[in-house]
This record gives sequence, structure tokens and C-alpha cells, in this order.
Amino acid sequence: MTQPHALSTFVELDRAAWAGLGGQGDGDAPLPLTAAELDAARGLGDEVDLDEVRAIYLPLSRLLNLHVRATSQLHASTKTFLAEFPDRTPYVVAIAGSVAVGKSTTARLLRLLLARWPDHPDVALVTTDGFLLPNAELERRGLLQRKGFPESYDRRALLRFVAAIKAGAAAVSAPVYSHLSYDIVPDEQVVVRGPDILLVEGLNVLQPARPRRDGSSGLAVSDFFDFSIFVDASSVDVRRWYVERFLQLRETAFKQPASYFRRYADLDHDAAVVEATRLWETINGPNLEQNILPTRGRATLVLHKGPDHAVQRIRLRKL
Repeated sequence: MTQPHALSTFVELDRAAWAGLGGQGDGDAPLPLTAAELDAARGLGDEVDLDEVRAIYLPLSRLLNLHVRATSQLHASTKTFLAEFPDRTPYVVAIAGSVAVGKSTTARLLRLLLARWPDHPDVALVTTDGFLLPNAELERRGLLQRKGFPESYDRRALLRFVAAIKAGAAAVSAPVYSHLSYDIVPDEQVVVRGPDILLVEGLNVLQPARPRRDGSSGLAVSDFFDFSIFVDASSVDVRRWYVERFLQLRETAFKQPASYFRRYADLDHDAAVVEATRLWETINGPNLEQNILPTRGRATLVLHKGPDHAVQRIRLRKL
């Protein structure tokens, strides 16, 4: 006798089923990305191609477009009810996941694709790297070796930023982070000016609020998200991708004189593998297991990648 499927709060789709949802019924359009645009958006070591964009990211952009449109209709209904209501605020989408899993590529692709839909041409992207505490402050607190862990961020500043966006502020500034210097860029800001959609990408953006000393719970950045995406993969695969990316960086960015990691450029292959593995096992792996993976169940949608970086399964939270 066939056992009934266990109840779940998610709809589960395989790659083929998801790929078929890319454009029925609401203005089918040709793939709105060129090979050159894809090359510019693709992160180092992320092997996404135009077929992957068609199969995975175009349907995702369509789903988000439908959600934004529905939110606009809800806003209009609320405005009718109140007879007077403020203008719509940006629709905020979070993108979370491990180092080296491809969340930055996902964010950049979605920014390009979402801006092609006529309802919301102004799409902004901010990464939470800009809200990392400066290296000097991390050193003062003994946290430099825990960079990327929740406690290494200026969480209050990030919360104020997203809250201001959702409050409808005309312009909101965020700090800028340099991956070359591995630090916050002094006196440099990116200004977000009321976009239709704001993408917020980062390791720990789905963290719940921390309990206060009196036992009460405050706000979390995730409280201000309209939709959230978790880019997922086997920890074994992510570790391998991390080491492979480290080896590629050793031949590229690490060679630049201004690179914080210049010392790694002179390592031979075997020594570089050992160092990358050490960094994974002491920093990035523990952060994934202790902080990032536990937030996966809080996401609206989970993209699960296979060993070749291609998304194989999608989980979408039921409404």
C-alpha cells in the first residue's frame, strides 16, 4: 500500500517542472539576457549558462513579477479602504546562502531579469558585505577570524537601512565593501533612491531577531523582506567549489599588489589547497553549519544545486 506523502509547508518541483513555468499567460518574452550580460553577472567559478537562465532564473523572475504585481494591487486596495495612503514602498527580496554557493550570481541575474519586466524597471542591489564591521573594529573585538559570522556585522545599521527603505525614504545610504582590500571603503557610500525592487544579498540575511536581555524579542532584518530566496547545495559540493574558487583567485585577484590576500598568490597548488581547506574548516564551514543552514527553512523559496552548479530542485513556500 502506498504511504501518503507527509504534509509540507512547501511545494516541491523538479528542474523540468520548474522550467516549464517561465512565461505562460502573462506576456511571453524572449530570453532578455545576452551572453555578454551573463558573463558580466556570473561569479568566479559559477558555471551558470544561458540554458540555466532559461530553465531556472527566467521562471523565478516571472514568479517575482507576479508577486510584485499582486502587492501593487493589495496596496491599491488598502489605499481605497483608507481613502488616503502613502506611496508604495520598494518590494524587498532577500538572497541568502553560503560562501561560494552562487548567491551573488543569482542576485545579479535577478537584477537584470527583473528590470526587463515593464512593471518595475528600477531594480537595485545591495550586499550586506557593506555592513561588515571594519577590520580595525573586528580586530579590536577579536572577531577578524569570524568575519561573515552574524556578530561581525553592524546589525543595527543594516536594520536601520532596510527599515528606512520600507518606510519609503527617498534616499538611503549604505557603506561600500572592497573584496580587494577585504575591508570597508572609507568615506564611500552607495545611495538607494526608492527603487521598485531592492535585492538584499548576504550570508546571514535570514537570521531571526536575537533575544534582548529582558527576554523580549526585537526586530530582525528579515522582518522587512517581502520575499526571500535561499541558494542551497550539499556542504560537500560547496566546500569543493570554495577550494576551486580559491585556486582561481590565486591566479587572478590575489596577484594584485593591493589585494589583502596577496600572500596566497605565491603558494603552489598543493599548499593553496591546504590553505583553502583550512579556511573552510575553521571559518566558512562552521558559519554555514551553525548560522546559515539553520535559516534555510525561513526562506520563501529554496534553489537546490547539484554538483555541477545546476539547480535541480526548487521548494516554494505555500501561501
